[in-house]
Amino acid sequence: MTNRSTDAGGIRALVVHPALRGARSSSRSLEARLAEAQGLAEAIALTVVHGDLRRIARPVPATLFGRGVVKEIADIVELEDVALVVVDGALSPIQQRNLERAWACKVIDRTALILEIFGRRARTREGTLQVELAHLTYQRSRLVRSWTHLERQRGGFGFLGGPGESQLEIDRRLIDERLTKLKRELETVRRRRGLQRRARRRVPFPVVALVGYTNAGKSTLFNRLTKAKVAAEDKLFATLDPTMRAVDLPSGQRVILSDTVGFISDLPTHLVAAFRATLEEVTDAQVLLHVRDVSHPDHDAQKADVLTVLETLGLGGRLEGNTIEALNKIDLLNDEDREALATQAARSNQPAVPVSAKTGQGLERLLDMLDQRLAQNRVAVGYRLDIGDGAALSWLYEYGEVIERHDEDAVIALKVRLDPKDAARFEKRFAADRVE
Repeated sequence: MTNRSTDAGGIRALVVHPALRGARSSSRSLEARLAEAQGLAEAIALTVVHGDLRRIARPVPATLFGRGVVKEIADIVELEDVALVVVDGALSPIQQRNLERAWACKVIDRTALILEIFGRRARTREGTLQVELAHLTYQRSRLVRSWTHLERQRGGFGFLGGPGESQLEIDRRLIDERLTKLKRELETVRRRRGLQRRARRRVPFPVVALVGYTNAGKSTLFNRLTKAKVAAEDKLFATLDPTMRAVDLPSGQRVILSDTVGFISDLPTHLVAAFRATLEEVTDAQVLLHVRDVSHPDHDAQKADVLTVLETLGLGGRLEGNTIEALNKIDLLNDEDREALATQAARSNQPAVPVSAKTGQGLERLLDMLDQRLAQNRVAVGYRLDIGDGAALSWLYEYGEVIERHDEDAVIALKVRLDPKDAARFEKRFAADRVE
C-alpha cells in the first residue's frame, strides 16, 4: 500500500464536487467545476488520484452525501490509498468530522483549500496578515482543527498536516487574542499603504490595474509590458501579493501598472477580506485592464465571476466606462477562432483587444487603447512660459502630452494635454496662468 505522506507534495488526494439540485445556475458545466477544483488541489502540489462528480438531490445534515455515496467514496479512498479528500463545496464542522470518521482520512472543504493556497502564495507582510485573519475567522467558527500552524514556519495553514493536528482543539481565547493582534498590525500596514498612495498622488502617474480570473495570464502580461520578473506560472493563484511597475505608453505618458490576485468562482464571503488588501490599488485606478483567457471554454462564465467579485468588493462603480478587456491567449486559438474573436472585439461596445501575453501579439494595439482611454480624461491647456523656466517646461513634458510648441524670443508657448487635476497642480506649483 502506498505511504500516505504528510508532506503536501506527497499527499494522495481525492477531489469530490457535490452538485446540489436547486443550487444557483451557472453557465459553467459541472465537469468544468470539477476540473477547476482539481486544479486548485494541484496548485499546492497535491497528487490528485481521482476526481468524482456527485449529484445530490437533498443534502444530508450529518454527512452532506447520502449513505450510499459515503460508502462508495470510502471504498475509493481505501482502494487508492487516499490521505486527503477535498470536497468542492462548504462543509459544516459536523459534516467534516463525520466524513473524516467514515473515510478514515483528512477531509477539507473548498474554503480550507483556498486558504491553504493563499497561505502558501502570500509573500508580503500585508498579504500574510490578511490571509491569516481570514483563516482564523474560518477556524473560530469550527473549533475542530489545530493551532499548530502558528508554530510552523512553512507556508500554508496546517489543513494538510502537522504534528498532533487531529488531537488538538483550538482555544477560543487564543484565537481571539491573535485576531485582535492581527487587526492592529493590519491597521498599521493599511496606514502605511495609505501614505504611499498619497505620495504617489503627488507624483501623479495614472494607475492601470490588472484584474481577471485566476490563471488568465495577468502576471505574464504584466511581465511582458513592464519587463519585470513577477512569478508567472500555469497555476491557479500564482500571484497573491500586489506588484506595481511603471510603463511608458506610446504617447510618452507614464502609467503605473498594478498586478493583482486572480479571482475565482464561489469565493467564500469571509475570504473577500483577503482579496481586499490586494485590490486597494484598484479603487485608485483610472483604468481597469480585465485580462481574460479566451482559450478557456468557460471564459464567459469566468468574466461573470470577476464582475461579481468586484461588485462584492464595492468596486462595481469603477467598471462603468473604465474597463478595457485584454482577450488573452490567442496563441492557443486556431486561425478561424482568432478571426472570429477579432470581429467580435471590433463590434463590441466594451473596448477589447485580442492579445497574446506569451508572444506579444496585439500588445501595441492594447497600449494605444490605454493611451486613448486615458486621453479622454485630459484637457488641452495653453501656457506661456519664460524661456529660462526649465523646471516648469520639464514638468509639462513629464506629466503631460505636449501637442503644440512655439519658441519665441523670451517665451515658450505650449499647448499641453493634461488631466484636470494635474493642470491644477502645475498651476499651483509654478504660479502659471492659462492662455487661449
